Amino acid sequence: MSKAAASKSAALRDLPKLDTLLGSAPFQGLIESAGRALVTEETRAALDVLRTDLREGGHVFQSELTEPALASLVERRIAALTEPVQCRVINATGVILHTSLGRAPLAPQAVETAMREATGYSCLELDRATGKRSDRDKLVNGLLARITGAEAATVVNNNAAATMLILNTLAEGKECVCSRAHMVEIGGSYRMPDVMRKSSCQLVEIGTTNKTKAADYEDAITENTGMLLKVHTSNYAIVGFVHEAALEELVEIGRRRNVPVVYDLGAGSIIDLKQYGITREPSVPDLVATGADLVCFSGDKLFGGPQAGLIVGRKDLVDRVKKNAMFRMMRCDKVTLSLLEHTLKLYLDPKQVIESVPTLHAIARDADEIKRKARAIASKLKKAGIEAEITDSTSQIGGGSTPGEELPTTVIAIRKLGGSPDAAARRLRLGTPSVFCRIENDALVFDPRTLLPGQENELVSAITAAKS
Repeated sequence: MSKAAASKSAALRDLPKLDTLLGSAPFQGLIESAGRALVTEETRAALDVLRTDLREGGHVFQSELTEPALASLVERRIAALTEPVQCRVINATGVILHTSLGRAPLAPQAVETAMREATGYSCLELDRATGKRSDRDKLVNGLLARITGAEAATVVNNNAAATMLILNTLAEGKECVCSRAHMVEIGGSYRMPDVMRKSSCQLVEIGTTNKTKAADYEDAITENTGMLLKVHTSNYAIVGFVHEAALEELVEIGRRRNVPVVYDLGAGSIIDLKQYGITREPSVPDLVATGADLVCFSGDKLFGGPQAGLIVGRKDLVDRVKKNAMFRMMRCDKVTLSLLEHTLKLYLDPKQVIESVPTLHAIARDADEIKRKARAIASKLKKAGIEAEITDSTSQIGGGSTPGEELPTTVIAIRKLGGSPDAAARRLRLGTPSVFCRIENDALVFDPRTLLPGQENELVSAITAAKS
């Protein structure tokens, strides 16, 4: 046997036995905190890695094979396994509906009540008065109808599901008339023409990219037309030589020709946002008031609630949607419905809802108030020895909504936090809590608009801790 082979063989013999390690003092604390099963599994895996490394010619120091060293190794493996992937984040990016950061933060009142209900049994599908089974829609459809002005409402797990369900219900095997300008694509390669094919309806494209007239819709109607579809172009805008048929025109045509008119809104604002400088986003009540037969929108965007697809409109059409065989596949669970119910209840007070729903509060925040917050944060950072300056900037709604429209804000800019801006941003992201900001002109930029109540001091502490 060669000297190298003999050395490898000796090193393999030096590997401690599993039972010996599990019975040693350094492993007892691990077993108490993480449980014997997990410690056993990770210790076995760690030994397998060391054994494979040695067999392939790697070198392991004797100090790495002591019981304390191996206990530390197993502890690190368990920590990596159990460390939460989805962690609490401070969003200082200035993007209110940040898709990668969970979109709409939920109203604390709604979360508190929903979690209290979700931890036990609840009347999800039971009528308390009769004791008989009922429809889980009862939790939200009355409230949805009330705040939108619709005849009826239902809910599924997201707006993409709502759109597909409507298409399949009203236009399966039939034609769906839609403007070429509304052939939208959103994240995840969700394309309207593909959705139509999957829902078994035939797309009839009308108009041009920049101009579609009401007459284009009417001229396309045949005896095989299932519906007229209008899609809100929430993630892009066409400007210049453009024309778009008004929803009221489509409603008039649909009623005269007996063809349902559907509006896929997407972002789903209940409140008129024009008072806050957002001019391109129609409100759901306004769309319902035009007489549109169905309107669908998201729960986790401008509505400010959990992920859901909300469908409101004519009762007979809502009933048809709910009878679709796919409806059960797309329904919401008790947690989502509870969060949605208690968020809807906040909308019963149009003034208080602005303060209660974090998305609306962020949109409505006064520019002067944001500037005061920015100054206070910058002042605390300077006291901590961090050079920070404030400057005027803009915030975005995000979430694939209101393209080209921005809100005035004041940001805190830090040019020196140790190392490059990218390295500093990474340290912030990996901290606890995780902090996300943006980098502009070689500076870290923090926008107070998207901070939740009480996060200012946390942000200062996190930035200070990230200083290298």
